[in-house]
Amino acid sequence: MWPLYAAGFTTAFGAHGIAANLGGHSGDAVTSLLVLGGLLALYDGAEVVLKPLFGTLADRIGARPVLLGGLAAFAAASALYAFADSPGWLWAARLGQGAAASAFSPSASALVARLNPAARHGRAFGSYGFHKSIGYTLGPLLGGALVWAGGLRLLFAVLAVLGAAVAVWAVLAVPDVPPLPKVRQTVLDLARRLAEPAFLAPTAALAAATAALSVGVGFLPVSGRVVGLGTVVTGAAVSVLAGCAAVVQPRAGRAVDDGRLTVRTGLAAGLSLTAAGLACAMLPGLTGILLGAALIGAGTGLITPLGFAALAASTPAERLGQTMGAAELGRELGDAGGPLLVAAVASTATLTYGFGALAALTGALAVAAFLHRRSASPAPRPRNAR
Repeated sequence: MWPLYAAGFTTAFGAHGIAANLGGHSGDAVTSLLVLGGLLALYDGAEVVLKPLFGTLADRIGARPVLLGGLAAFAAASALYAFADSPGWLWAARLGQGAAASAFSPSASALVARLNPAARHGRAFGSYGFHKSIGYTLGPLLGGALVWAGGLRLLFAVLAVLGAAVAVWAVLAVPDVPPLPKVRQTVLDLARRLAEPAFLAPTAALAAATAALSVGVGFLPVSGRVVGLGTVVTGAAVSVLAGCAAVVQPRAGRAVDDGRLTVRTGLAAGLSLTAAGLACAMLPGLTGILLGAALIGAGTGLITPLGFAALAASTPAERLGQTMGAAELGRELGDAGGPLLVAAVASTATLTYGFGALAALTGALAVAAFLHRRSASPAPRPRNAR
């Protein structure tokens, strides 16, 4: 499992490490806000388009080769800019990184499900999410240090080495999991399966969690600057958010596996905590920022492992890659949609109302989760079950 956790760390560290430091790059590669926006959108756009396709490919040929190919491609794309002497290669490198992450991210999720019994899915996805959270936390910090020491090319070089190392580790340690025989599926069959509550409910919760996480990371520092807080304090608040998410995820997974928490209750509670955190972010000053960061982190930490465990429990094993790819697409849409919603409301009113709009939407999902009669996973097993 450790190479899969390392793959999760790699995609999170690479995405946030570069995204957080592109804007501060003073070289010729990033010359304007328009260029910065294009480079950020290029990576995310590749993931939105390609994750469902690579998830389906993982079901067809096996998740392990797609994982290995994605990691190798990520290392190659990172090395492309590390060794290039033209700023134009940065665009190709970011596109290649996004496409590669689209391959190994859903494949890693599918392997986490295939390599663990259903009774341990909560723990497995909790640990996987924990390591991704560590990557999200360390990416901006270590990435900033690397850019300060040697520019973007040094950061890309480190990512190339990291991707290659994890790929070699996966070759040596991840067992081959052959694809399972499956009944032929039409586009209508796929649409019908993805429209079922067992898929929509956890995916909507995952999208809301990602939206809140993205908004917290992006806009809580803005709130801090408005009231005169320095970058150290606002950076610490973002670290609180990521730290709470990292701490909660393994515990939430164990609680579900032990029968102390159902998926439906956990998702509803996570959405409620996230909505409360966004509401606290509306309060002025440091208290509102810290409360908002802690509650958003705890809420998203509850939602993430439970959402993926629910998807794994409700999906035939031979379709895990396809489901994980589609769910990752939902997360990417939340990652983009949350900041867009808050920014749109803030542009016509204030940032406070932007937080309120996303809090209301997340709260509505929490109410729907509480009222939903069908759980997104099988009934919990007794604590003493083997």
